[in-house]
Amino acid sequence: MKGWWGRILRVDLTNNRVWVQEYPEEVAKKFIGGRGLAAWILWNEAKNVDPLGPDNKLVFASGPFNGLPTPSGGKMVVAAKSPLTGGYGDGNLGTMATVHLRKAGYDAIVVEGRAKKPVYLYIEDDNVSILSAEGLWGKGTFETERELKNIHGKNVGVLSIGPAGENLVRYAVVMSQEGRAAGRPGMGAVMGSKKLKAVVIKGTKEIPVADKEKLRELSQEAYNAILNSPGYPFWHRQGTMATVEWTNENSALPTRNFQDGSFEFARSIDGYTMEGMKVKQRGCPYCNMPCGNVVLDAEGQESELDYENVALLGSNLGIGKLNEVSVLNRIADDMGMDTISLGGAIAFIMEAKERGLIKDDAAPEFGDFKKAKQLALDIAYRRGELGNLAAEGVMRMAEKLNAEDFAMHVKGLEVSGYNCYIYPAMALAYATSSIGAHHKEAWVIAWEIGTAPIEGEKAKKVEYNITYDPVKAAKVVELQRLRGGLFEMLTACRLPWVEVGLSLDYYPKLLEAITGVRYTWDDLYNAADRVYALIRAYWVRELGGKWGRHMDYPPKRWFTEGLKSGPYRGQHLDREKYDGLLSEYYRIRGWDERGIPKKETLRKLGLEEVIPELEKVTKLE
Repeated sequence: MKGWWGRILRVDLTNNRVWVQEYPEEVAKKFIGGRGLAAWILWNEAKNVDPLGPDNKLVFASGPFNGLPTPSGGKMVVAAKSPLTGGYGDGNLGTMATVHLRKAGYDAIVVEGRAKKPVYLYIEDDNVSILSAEGLWGKGTFETERELKNIHGKNVGVLSIGPAGENLVRYAVVMSQEGRAAGRPGMGAVMGSKKLKAVVIKGTKEIPVADKEKLRELSQEAYNAILNSPGYPFWHRQGTMATVEWTNENSALPTRNFQDGSFEFARSIDGYTMEGMKVKQRGCPYCNMPCGNVVLDAEGQESELDYENVALLGSNLGIGKLNEVSVLNRIADDMGMDTISLGGAIAFIMEAKERGLIKDDAAPEFGDFKKAKQLALDIAYRRGELGNLAAEGVMRMAEKLNAEDFAMHVKGLEVSGYNCYIYPAMALAYATSSIGAHHKEAWVIAWEIGTAPIEGEKAKKVEYNITYDPVKAAKVVELQRLRGGLFEMLTACRLPWVEVGLSLDYYPKLLEAITGVRYTWDDLYNAADRVYALIRAYWVRELGGKWGRHMDYPPKRWFTEGLKSGPYRGQHLDREKYDGLLSEYYRIRGWDERGIPKKETLRKLGLEEVIPELEKVTKLE
């Protein structure tokens, strides 16, 4: 094979065993890499397992774009059965680990079992060691990475967990490079459950590609197109932080646990404020449009910001000082917690206190930075009743307090940075995302509003009417095929396309130059649909009798309450009309009215082997 190694590094921590598995070329072509390869592995190997038990499989998967000079191709997917949701979980991050993994001669690492004591994995090409991490256990991700680079040299890729992963916080993530995180649905907790503190990788091999000259030529052309984009200068200044102003203008900024869509102190936490505080920028490997804006926080330490961090730890908590928000963000990164879910959990606690459901004096109220900071640390260490409760995530807290009315999650994953009282397409995107309420797979809200956040110096406000046109369901599927399919399989960052308009036509051309396989757009869409159907089948199998159409609904609050301020005050989603949109989504996907792929659809996608497995838990149409 060209472009793929066809090799997976297998690690059994229970038996201290390492080996290499070769996988078929047919699998590489069908699933491409990244999320596709991870979903295939989990479907076949992580059946009805305890997410925090030794039988769960933790997958680090790269794609054909990784380790090569492709536009923003420095991404890696981390996947496992989720301890937060009970279904499929994954996330991607930019990291040198993906470059070194591919140069070491592997497309993925699969870790199973559980070590008796803390360990870390050291991979140098074909030489793989399981080493003691007892001296690193308990340390934050920043210090862990620095120490491992002192030992193994700076030219390595490091993935690690912090105290949150060690203490099995259900939304702990895997961290790299002091600000890059992966696996919102608890991939860090899975890593912690295996007593695996870190993975260090050094690769020196040349990745086999089909046409080196064509790859070089196309990549250079794409990199130049990015730099020459009209939107590039403003992107370089603000990155995703420009979105604060835009969402606030369009009543979509999460405010005080999503009770409202605009925040009175939005200007104090937006991209312009960030510009004045910025001390440096960071980017992922092979990226020439870095989005990691680093500021000095209220404690004088560096914190890498993006929009989601600031929306969920700022306006969603009622905190209007960017230097204080930056402290919470840094704590989350160092402790190895998802910033979005952390913000969702703390906001839920704040509202529960406001409603009198929590009477603990340690619980913060909206706007209370000091108590929010203390709670964040207590969550990471599962300290006290409140910290332990919040470490379970919003879904479990809501069940315990009988408070689903204001629980902002889908399938157990906390909602990210877009408030959807008046945006049914974005609500549908959240509801049908592969991992729960995440924006990454279909950032349809920009299309739905009719503008995008980066079109110049100021956010563009447009007149907007709530509609439930079936074209919205089609648009969600289209974007999921691209963002949650193509980019997650390659594995590459979507921002060059989304933010500065890099033509999508580069991607199949680059893939052909790397692998020698010509994929049409129909082929790529089919591959994306295959991965979506397989992930949906995984959910249905793992949840057994608990799966139903209700799993694809957004939070109750968006149907029952209205926006509290602004031009759309009092407006909210219509449940019946949303239901029609969901049915149209299922029709396009070839899924039944429960959201389960039909037999005909599975056969068409080359997933015949899934049918008998699913029929053990449900009747298929």
